[in-house]
Amino acid sequence: MSTIPSMPEDADGGGPLEGAVVAVAGAGGPAGHATLLRLAQAGATVVASDADAQRLAEGVDAARFAHGGATVMGDTVDLLDPGATREWAAKTEQDLGRVDGLVHLVGGWRGATSFAATDLADWDLLHDLLIRTVQHTSLAFEGPLARSGNGRYVLISAAGATRPTAGNAAYAAAKAAAEAWTLALADAFSKSGPADRPPAAATVLVVKALVGDAMRRERPEATFPGFTDVHDLADEIRRLWHRPTAEVNGTRLWLTPQP
Repeated sequence: MSTIPSMPEDADGGGPLEGAVVAVAGAGGPAGHATLLRLAQAGATVVASDADAQRLAEGVDAARFAHGGATVMGDTVDLLDPGATREWAAKTEQDLGRVDGLVHLVGGWRGATSFAATDLADWDLLHDLLIRTVQHTSLAFEGPLARSGNGRYVLISAAGATRPTAGNAAYAAAKAAAEAWTLALADAFSKSGPADRPPAAATVLVVKALVGDAMRRERPEATFPGFTDVHDLADEIRRLWHRPTAEVNGTRLWLTPQP
């Protein structure tokens, strides 16, 4: 199965992302790398962050190389520090004049063999990775996204938040909390403008799990049923700017069969 990304319809710019400024949190992983590329292809200026400076630099360099002339920049930001996160949002808006998107790709997983075997230390870790980072980025970027007039806050969530399993209690609960927080942001957007034209949208994209080229190379015999390819995810993220703000605000869009 080929995983070479196809070119999106607005690969040469000219679409709603031409000239837009989009921040990507957690951009160092495979999904982040694919998203940086897609956004750059669509003509956006991309501001990426990740806790891992090396992985972040690899993604930024790859997006720049694949789409010559693209403006893709990266910086390590401690998203567990609310002050640092607000500073990142404010500096991005001040330096680039606007912020049209925040894509939240910060992830993490911990599981147990059974419900009784759940280690609450896993909850502490996932609470920070999956909830605190959403809280800090949403609070920091709400104003800039609303001022954009066509902003998007995008959370990547998991099907397990809808139907938790015994061994995934901590992970599912953290994802469900992050979804609820994001939908509260959507409600804030809906109340800050006309009902049919909120100034920005907050959207949850739901996947079972993600798969990229490296996973396929490591497990060539696997079929990954229900998984979403990272390039397909990046396409769905990009398409959110092609749809009316009111249509995607406060929605959970399933990229895997809904349980």
